[in-house]
Amino acid sequence: MISDWTLEIALVGLGLAMALAGLRGLLGPRTTDRAVASDLMFFAVIGFITLIGLRIGAEALFDIILIATLLGFMAAISMARLGSGGQR
Repeated sequence: MISDWTLEIALVGLGLAMALAGLRGLLGPRTTDRAVASDLMFFAVIGFITLIGLRIGAEALFDIILIATLLGFMAAISMARLGSGGQR
């Protein structure tokens, strides 16, 4: 099992990554910068939910995380296609 201090370090790291992604989303001059920042923030939230699920021992959250991750992956592909002008 993962120790509590390891979960705390991971939560702090995800919080830092989310703050930096938010800053990049606000300062990014292009739409692609904002798309990548929003994608990173989405997966950081998924990471938070995963770590909270590990901490409290709720195994039902992992099914929700799997579905949300697949939806996030599809959204990332859609944003990449939109950023490329719809070209393959």
